[in-house]
Amino acid sequence: MKRFFLTLLASTLGVFIAAGLLLFIGIGMLMSIAMSSTKQTVYEPKANTIYKLDLQGSLVEQAQDNPLELLFGNAEKQLGVSDVIKAIRNARMNPNISGIYLDAGNLSAGFASLESIREELKAFKAADKFIVAYADNYTQGTYYLASVADSLFLNPQGTVGLTGLASQGLFFTGLGDKLGIHYEIFKAGKYKSAVEPYMLDKFSAENREQLTSLLNDIWYHWLENIAKDRNTTTGDLNRYANEGRALGEAQNALQFRLADRLCYCFEAENCAKRMAGQPDAEEMRCASTSKLLSMNTYDSTGPDKIAVVYAEGTIMSDANNEGYLETLVSEDIISDLRNLMKKDEVKAVVLRINSPGGDAYLAEQIWKAVADLKAVKPVVVSMGDYAASGGYYIACAANKIVAEPTTLTGSIGVFGVMPNLAGTFQKIGITSDMVKTNAFADLGDLSRPMLPDERLLIQRSVERTYDLFLSRCAEGRGKSKADINAVAQGRVWTGSQALEVGLVDRLGSMQTAIDEAMSLAGPGDYSVYTVNAPKDFWTESMELLMDDAQLSLSRLLMDDETLRLYQAVHEARSLRGIQARMPFWYF
Repeated sequence: MKRFFLTLLASTLGVFIAAGLLLFIGIGMLMSIAMSSTKQTVYEPKANTIYKLDLQGSLVEQAQDNPLELLFGNAEKQLGVSDVIKAIRNARMNPNISGIYLDAGNLSAGFASLESIREELKAFKAADKFIVAYADNYTQGTYYLASVADSLFLNPQGTVGLTGLASQGLFFTGLGDKLGIHYEIFKAGKYKSAVEPYMLDKFSAENREQLTSLLNDIWYHWLENIAKDRNTTTGDLNRYANEGRALGEAQNALQFRLADRLCYCFEAENCAKRMAGQPDAEEMRCASTSKLLSMNTYDSTGPDKIAVVYAEGTIMSDANNEGYLETLVSEDIISDLRNLMKKDEVKAVVLRINSPGGDAYLAEQIWKAVADLKAVKPVVVSMGDYAASGGYYIACAANKIVAEPTTLTGSIGVFGVMPNLAGTFQKIGITSDMVKTNAFADLGDLSRPMLPDERLLIQRSVERTYDLFLSRCAEGRGKSKADINAVAQGRVWTGSQALEVGLVDRLGSMQTAIDEAMSLAGPGDYSVYTVNAPKDFWTESMELLMDDAQLSLSRLLMDDETLRLYQAVHEARSLRGIQARMPFWYF
């Protein structure tokens, strides 16, 4: 027996020593990678170089590499919208970059992000430089980008996946009935659809109306742009989609002028090389996005600053996140905005919002920080893929609001959901009892149905929050509450529609918002910098090792789709109090 315990102790000690060594080696590897990444030299392209833009992975506002994922080789590639735009702009300004080769893969991206990059590609072409695009299979998003190309090539067995836009809703009322779960629903705004999965088994008439309007507006915006650049008509493009030509032979793409030629990758590359003046026999001389980002910048370095603050993700307190959601609009942004009030060199601020909303109380605090900053210096909002509900709440105090035509915004409304598990308890044989000192001491008890006077209290609270939301929007937009209420009611608008109803001031990109901020700030020698840029590699590595081990482990064990669902469920569980946000799954 003594020998057994000695053996067990030795084995346990060995495991701990091995784990310590592995951790030490891992940290060493991360330090090595971090040190090498910080010693990046300035890239100087040779004459006739081609920018190879690899459209693969996930398009986000600011790319953040997870060092642990990189270490284990399980990372989904991220492309930062701002990085891609800056790389295209650097390529346009550099005389040694002759053109762009778009390698269109499987790119996950929002509508407005695609719009921003497409406009930058058109500016590149306007500088008398070429764009060549190739794909084995074009998704709708990658084709929208590729349609600006001078030469658009497709694999002889490939497809151009223009099939139209659709929005699917998941409804949980049937599951709730089976499990004995009943949801108490509170909302203000007839279009506020985030609660529908818990109270209906299909879209409401109002939600179906707004979804139809949104999808049609975005779809026809895409078709008009594609038709213009491909010298075809929206009618022919719709016919291609309605006849299911995307699922047919590749020859369909030629027939409908969606592609210029069916060929293989090397043939498309040879075309790009000839256009750039490179020999066919040599490998294509190209530069990646990361190389172009390391070039000497063409941005101004003046002493007067325009500060860019990113607000991306769900509006939620750090305390409720527990490390599961990578992007979050938390209390940190309040500190960033308040610090900018004291910086005399900062003449104006651009608040870039890419958020579906979230915690209504935290949104109010961020609104206050924006309003206080606006009293000191101009604030311009730039909207990304969405700036809706709580995302619009924090935007409405700005001097000016700029959105992309396909941004999803508005959704001015609030809701609350409280589950009632009395039926579940009954099914599994659990009973409960309560002793209390006051009438509402047990408000929120999950083991019983909610009483009428309790429902009335909560509904009044939701309506007060909605009334405050209307007041904030009316004050910020210079309109009456009645005018705002007419376009509110929880309805989501595209950027183009929001311009028509007065919820935004201009359509355009982040650069449009920066130009607007400079104009409001007045004459000066301006440079632009990001306040809350992604942390450096080493800092990010240490925080992941110390704080985010559970999330990193989850990423190692799950594929991307499973992880997204896991994060969505956690996000739903983490919601506290009254919410001002869009549905969890929208498009």
